[in-house]
Parts: sequence; structure tokens; C-alpha cells
Amino acid sequence: MRLIRTLALTATAVAALSIGAVMPAAAATSVDDGSDAPSFQEFAASTFRDVDGSYIVNGDEVISNRSDLRAFYDRLIGPDTLTDGLIVNTVSGADDKWSASQVSNLTYCVSTKFGSRHADVVAAMQSGAGLWEAASSKIDFAYVSSADGNCTTRNKSVLFSVEPVQTSQYIARAFFPSTADRQQNVLIDDSIWSSGSWTPTNILGHELGHVLGFRHEHTRPESGTCFEDNNWRPLTPYDSSSIMHYPQCNGTSDDLSMTSTDVAGVVSLYGN
Repeated sequence: MRLIRTLALTATAVAALSIGAVMPAAAATSVDDGSDAPSFQEFAASTFRDVDGSYIVNGDEVISNRSDLRAFYDRLIGPDTLTDGLIVNTVSGADDKWSASQVSNLTYCVSTKFGSRHADVVAAMQSGAGLWEAASSKIDFAYVSSADGNCTTRNKSVLFSVEPVQTSQYIARAFFPSTADRQQNVLIDDSIWSSGSWTPTNILGHELGHVLGFRHEHTRPESGTCFEDNNWRPLTPYDSSSIMHYPQCNGTSDDLSMTSTDVAGVVSLYGN
């Protein structure tokens, strides 16, 4: 069973609990010098475009537009300058995280378009969020049920929306704090209900880790596979069992549960 339905869709860029694709196979073969990597045009053409026009890379991560995809591509085939050490996304060298006031009020709605599964999604979101809230008292995901009937990224009464999607590319995908407002949503495919040992709680816990700014643990050199890029900063020692580590990428947990190292990482970024 897989988070990423294809760990290496020939040349599909990814960034989700991807249960979709992890990264372009061609690009992944030679991150040292880029000699065997596809051209940017080939890379862009083979990268999955989501329902909102964004590009999905590393399985379940959102790239807002083509120029940002180009920057991602350049980092991907550039020199490997990774360092050791849960890991946080960085933008221009700065941690990609919420302010203290915002992280304590991460409001969201759950679309009524989930139909008969609406209550199940609400419950899974609350339990997935609870993993991070239990780790740090500074974090609070706040469900705003009154916004459910108009639950899209255009609804400014909430920070982000949770919406259904039909795709074979991933089980679920989310966004980083730096993602453009129009793409700050969590999209969930029906396959979340049939993902074996990956429970909806842990799948959404993984996705909400991205919302908090955390990267896939398996991009670190210790994993030995599934390299994404070096746009991150270490918060803890490498954790192959991390909730942010794909089992398919030499991970040692088969259920995406949260570890004590994950807890230490979130505390180091947001406080106890």
C-alpha cells in the first residue's frame, strides 16, 4: 500500500502525501551534476498539474506557478549541499513557519461536498490536528463549521479549506505557510478510506505537518533515496520513523505514526 501511488512516475514532480509521486525519476538519478536530468521543459511537461493549476512535486507539495517550478527544478539538479538534522522548509534561507499569533489560530472549514463522508473527514482532521496540538500548546487548528457550505480558498473567514478531489496522483495534499493564499487548501481523495495501515488520522497528520512547515524527512541524505531538494533546515537528528517520512523511501514505520523525535522537532520550531 502506498502514500504515493507511484514512487517514481517517470518524470512526475511531487509534494504530497503522495501517495502520489515522489519525484521525477529522471531528475532523481543524477542530482550531483544534473547530467542525466531532463530539461526544464521536459520536467514541467511531465509534472502533475492539480485542479487549481498548481504543480505537485515530491508527492504532495504545492508549487504555485511555473516560475516557482523553475526555481524548484534549479535547486533539484544543483549541487548537493544537504546537511543533517523533523526538518523545516526554508524560503530564501528563512524558516517557512507561521507567526506565534497565527499558529494558535489555524482556522479551517470542511467542504459539504464530501457528502456522506463529511463527518468522517471532520473527525479525521480533528484527530490529525490533535497529533500536533498534543506536541505543542502553541499550535491550535480551529474547525469553523459555519464556513463548510462555502468551503473554498476564496472564503476569507478561514485560513484554509479542506476539499474533496478525484485523482490518481495522491491520497491527499496540503501546502506550506509560504504557499499563495489561493492554494492554501488540503485536498483529499477517496482513497484515504482504503489505505491499509495508513489511517486517515495519520495521513492528515502528515499533511498538516506540511501546513506547519515541515518537509519530508526522506529528503535527508541518511535516507539514501527520494531526494527532493536542499531547501530545508534540520530541527532534530534524522528519524526514519517520522510521520513525515514515506515508508517507500526507506522509512521504518509502516503506519505514519508520530514519534517522540517529531514532537521534539515541532517544539523546537514553535515552542512547548
